[in-house]
Amino acid sequence: MIYLDNCATTKPCKESIDAINIALSENWGNPSSLHKLGIEAEKMLDEARFAIAKEIGCDDKEIIFTSGGTEANNIAIFGSVYANRRKGNRIVTTETEHHSVLECFEKLEKEGFELVKIKPDNYGNITKDAICNAINSDTIFVSIMLINNEVGAINPIKEAKNAIVAANSPAILHTDAVQAFGKMKFKVKELGADLVTISAHKIGGPKGVGALYKSAGNRILPHTIGGGQEKNLRSGTEATPLIAGFGAAVKTIDHFAIEHIQGLNKYLRDKLSGIDGIVINSDLNSSPYILNISVLGYRSETLLHFLEARDIYVSSGSACAKGKGSHVLGSMGLDRKRIDGALRISFSKENTKEDIDAFCDAIILARKILRSSGR
Repeated sequence: MIYLDNCATTKPCKESIDAINIALSENWGNPSSLHKLGIEAEKMLDEARFAIAKEIGCDDKEIIFTSGGTEANNIAIFGSVYANRRKGNRIVTTETEHHSVLECFEKLEKEGFELVKIKPDNYGNITKDAICNAINSDTIFVSIMLINNEVGAINPIKEAKNAIVAANSPAILHTDAVQAFGKMKFKVKELGADLVTISAHKIGGPKGVGALYKSAGNRILPHTIGGGQEKNLRSGTEATPLIAGFGAAVKTIDHFAIEHIQGLNKYLRDKLSGIDGIVINSDLNSSPYILNISVLGYRSETLLHFLEARDIYVSSGSACAKGKGSHVLGSMGLDRKRIDGALRISFSKENTKEDIDAFCDAIILARKILRSSGR
């Protein structure tokens, strides 16, 4: 099996699986209980929280566990906007955000907030000038993803913070860092973000758990009330096994793997340059973990099934879009032909040049034997 869909999810690492099993079989108490079983479960939560905090350079008290990136984004957006609605009415995001961000903003727009969506350039980049033009003194919330999940564009979060300060705006700055966490080094204080979303299953951890960094002193309204867990922001008994698996996966993060990934990305770009009808949609300066291409004249869905029959797994865009045309590529101004034939290849440290050779050979074969869509 050749797995090149690591943006959708990653294979759980052994360390994560082992930690989950220990939490299920040994430390299965309620972490809110005061007896020994509860204390042992709480220790697992504390260890995971500390590991995440260390990785992104914050206090462990600033980490809030959630059910994943989508919930973390929802908590950040609604909690902040509703808490600060008296300070202004403008909310700012980009056209290329994940649906879990965009749909929150669209709901808020229906409630009467002034929504500004920043348009990207032809490679999906959000520019400094576009950010500055979008933020004014009436802006109360800004959300810009750190790395785009479809084309890998790396956005200037620090510049967004500078724009907020320059506009004398009360805005809270949020970044969805799900595709950045564990794949590029960053510290939240250096980014300047007040809220940062991360997820476990993009780094070899389990599905169903994520986290939100919330800077100390930053007030947001609670998402779920009832028991006071997670600093009163998300009540409910914590999913100790999943959180333990998350923490264990964080400890396996290898930032030296970036050199291997950069090599794979370049190798694939070079090989694709020799195949007719291939257009690369990702900028050279984008994250090396993601390469978005278009196979002109062929539909993504047809290509996906062709590759799957040969045990090669890629995607046509965000897994959450379930095959719909990419709003990211559309916002970049790409034509229908390029959007219809788009494939996203996303790497992990386990991938090899042989995987890329097999993928390219399969694409060449597909262009020979599949019927062109004519579009």
